[in-house]
Amino acid sequence: MSVLTKLNRSLGGARWLSPLLLLLALEIGSRTGIIPERTLAAPSKVLATLFGMIVSGELVDNLWVSFVRIVIGLTIGISVGVVLALVAGLSRKGEVAVDPIMQIKRTIPTLALTPLFIVWFGIGETPKIALIAFASIFPVYLNLYSGIRSTDLRLLEGARSLGLSRPAQIWHVILPGALPSLLVGLRYSLSISVLVLVVAEQINASAGLGYLINNARDFMRTDIILVCLMIYAALGLSADGLVRAIERRALVWRPEIVSH
Repeated sequence: MSVLTKLNRSLGGARWLSPLLLLLALEIGSRTGIIPERTLAAPSKVLATLFGMIVSGELVDNLWVSFVRIVIGLTIGISVGVVLALVAGLSRKGEVAVDPIMQIKRTIPTLALTPLFIVWFGIGETPKIALIAFASIFPVYLNLYSGIRSTDLRLLEGARSLGLSRPAQIWHVILPGALPSLLVGLRYSLSISVLVLVVAEQINASAGLGYLINNARDFMRTDIILVCLMIYAALGLSADGLVRAIERRALVWRPEIVSH
């Protein structure tokens, strides 16, 4: 084993030291009364609350509601983003028609549309899903559009010299070349969707993680709030891990992917 490998492993282990020390300090502060429970629950109580909510089924039921919202919103947003990117990226006329509108959309903060969506769609499930969908469109659009437009011209010339038709060029050259960019956009969309979900579920939710947080806030249950925040973080990490797994399978032809 090389010295560099040993150093990397030791540094990797050391990275966990500060979080563990922080948790220990919080536990001691809560046990001694330095940190009031209504300000921040002890880590041990948070874990106990997490276990109790799992056993009772409360966490699983509300997590499922949040999961359905994010899946529906992402499906709509990613589909729209991909279609618009294909239209703008593969056609000059499509670019003129679509890209200016998307650039205007980029400058509008998604969360600023919350009151307008409530006026349009009410306070049910629709505005929550619409916010997630709206937020997830642009990262997919921008990255896929950029990937299409950055296709190596030499590859296209080679495809033409081999007699490939325009649809064949798109299918065999342009889209495979733009796939890495699409996956980057997908990763951003998944991350943003979790962030928007946190706000969307504050809109008169009767179930979901946001509903649990609102109830916990009313009763000053910081342990439940922290449990929900942990779940939000786990959703984000899981989404990123999913895209990485897709990358390893879909981009197996890339040397940097294979080496990992």
